[in-house]
Formats: sequence, structure tokens, C-alpha cells
Amino acid sequence: MVTGFTQKESAFAVTQDGFYGEFGGAFIPEMLYANVEEIRRKYMEIMGDTQFQTEFRDLLKHYVGRPSPLYRADNLSKLLGFTVYLKREDLNHTGAHKINNTIGQILLARRLGKKRIIAETGAGQHGVATATVCALAGLECVVYMGAVDIERQAPNVARMKMLGAKVIPAESGSKTLKDATNEAIRDWINHAENTHYIIGSAIGPHPYPDMVPRFQSVISEEIQWQLQEQTGRDYPDYVIACVGGGSNAAGAFYHYLDDQRVKLVLAEAAGKGIDSGHSAATSILGSKGIIHGCMTLLMQNEDGQIMEPYSLSAGLDYPGIGPLHAHLIRTGRAEVHPATDDEAMDAVIQLARTEGIIPALETAHALAVLRLNAGPDAVAVLCLSGRGDKDLNTYLTYIEQHKIEL
Repeated sequence: MVTGFTQKESAFAVTQDGFYGEFGGAFIPEMLYANVEEIRRKYMEIMGDTQFQTEFRDLLKHYVGRPSPLYRADNLSKLLGFTVYLKREDLNHTGAHKINNTIGQILLARRLGKKRIIAETGAGQHGVATATVCALAGLECVVYMGAVDIERQAPNVARMKMLGAKVIPAESGSKTLKDATNEAIRDWINHAENTHYIIGSAIGPHPYPDMVPRFQSVISEEIQWQLQEQTGRDYPDYVIACVGGGSNAAGAFYHYLDDQRVKLVLAEAAGKGIDSGHSAATSILGSKGIIHGCMTLLMQNEDGQIMEPYSLSAGLDYPGIGPLHAHLIRTGRAEVHPATDDEAMDAVIQLARTEGIIPALETAHALAVLRLNAGPDAVAVLCLSGRGDKDLNTYLTYIEQHKIEL
């Protein structure tokens, strides 16, 4: 689909109006039109500039620590009966894939002349990554985070504050990611002239659902040549990733979108069960509607009011899904498997005990759906989007409540 940031023909490329099929677009208040339009007009020109690409790649290599390893998980593979590779985004600086996008967007913001940065965060990894690049660039940083998430992701809150960010709790609604995004958009409206909003996922008004996957596409770009080195072919049979808004999935899928040899698998948070009333399985429970500036699939009632999602995972506790992913699902290009809290926790313990890796709770949902109907010769790549340090309190509480012996 792309080489670097250069657009090529693709069945899944965004249109000039920002749509992937019936999903996408820019549904925004008039007060934000000038900001969003400025980004839309300039983002491809800026990203295509040789100096920008050189600076972006240099920071990914020398600051983030890329390329991240593609690790063949032999013990896990033996258990599952097919070969599993883990794309180790958890080993990036700040502990997740989020830094790829924030590096790109801080360079973009600087070229747009913005002096103040805002962001939303759920699990806190995007907030930490944004605070990190703001410290690097010497720019003011304000992060909005749901009050509930502030409690369950306390280590990341502390990291953001250490990095100089101001963390503002969202006290409305369910006090989670959706509500943090609402507050960030309100801030942007009130400070449109000097502020750039670093959206952390593949959602929001166009061009964000196109721009964020481009910055994250380094993930699948590396998978291609790493697989070639290790297996003699540059594509797997499956690519698996968890999805809330969908930035790590977008990055892991990007260079395989048009390759029909590769099955794309999304893992959604089913919470306490699809039909429990406590779930965030958007593609299964959702319908077409508008959320945070784009047309996509979202959980809503008959009156079009957004329903409160639930997941033990703060990063997947969101009622919508990125428009690219909605399009991939609707067209049948990607398949979706739900994973409950319990199944995700089982996957956490399994990976810790088999491979010595403690994954983020978001990533654990992808690990939970690895029980594919795959033959012994199959090769699957799973995007290990983040590490589990931030979730240790959640893990220990769950283990104690369920009387799991360690």
C-alpha cells in the first residue's frame, strides 16, 4: 500500500473526503474546521518531505529503539500447534506502540507552528508517549484521562506528571476513555489557534484515521523484512491485534491490507460477556453512527445515544472503533473475535509462564483469540502492543479475587 509515506493504489486507501467505504469523514464543530482543514491540507506534504522522514526515522531508531524484535515464541507455539511470532512493541521506549505516532505528530505539530499539545488517554500509554515527546520538544502538554482510569492506571499517571504533563481527570459519563476524548475536544475548541491535538488511535475526524495508521505502519513494514529474514517469505498466514480505536492493529495490518494471502484478525473486549450488558465489543454490538468526528461503528441505543462500554482493560474500554477497521470488518477483509476479561487474564498468565513476558491487558485480548483453526504449518504474527507493568495492580487484584495460585 505504501513505501514510507508515499501513497500507492490500494483497495483500502482513504478517499479525498476521508472515507473508507461508508465510514470516516470529518463531522466537527465549526470552531474546529480551520484546524482540521489545515492538517488535512498539509499533512501529506509535510510527511512526504525528505527532511521530515529523515528526522522521523532517526528518532525511531535512536530514541524509540526500533526496529522492535520479531520474536518466535516457541513455547507458546508448541502449546497452540502452529508457529507464533510476537512483534515486540512492548520493548519500545515508553513501553508500547503509541510512541511511533506521537513522534510523528510532534514533528508535524512543530511544522504547523503549534506551541501547545493536548491528548486523551485510556490505559495511559498514549498519555505517557505524548508527555514524552512534548518533553523532548519543549512544548506544553495537557492530557485528559477518565477519573476511573486514573485510579486503575496510577503508574502511568505518575510517569506523565514526572515528564511535565498536566493530567486532567474526566469526571463525566463512565469516566473512561470516551469521556477523556470529549474533554480533549472541548479544550481544542477553546484553544484552536495554538493547540495541536495528538489523537492516539485510528479514530477522529479525517485526516487522523489515515495519518495515525501511516505513522504506525512502521510495524508491518518491519514485520515484512523480519519475516523474510527468519522464514524466507515476507508475509504470515495471520496477523492478530487487539482493537479499541485501533492504532496498533492499523500499524500491524497496513502493509498487508491488499495481500489476500494474509488473514487479518481483530480481538475485541467482550468484558463480562457479549450479552452481559458489560462489554466493549463494538463491531458485534454496534451500529453505524458518529462518534468523535467520524462515521463508524459504535455502541448506541435506539435513540442514537452512546452506550457505556465496559472492559477491565482501560485501553479497550471505548464504545467505537476506527473507520478503517469498520470498513475492513464490513467488507469481510478482517474477522473479529471477542475476548472476555477472564479469557484475557488467562492469556496474561499463560504468556508469563510460557515465554517470560508479561503483556499489557489490551494485548492479552489478542493473545486470548490465538486459538485459531490453523494447521501445523501456519505462521501467525501477533502485535504485542504493550507491556504489563502498568496493569500489575489490576492483575494482582484479579488473581486475589479469583483465588488463583501463583
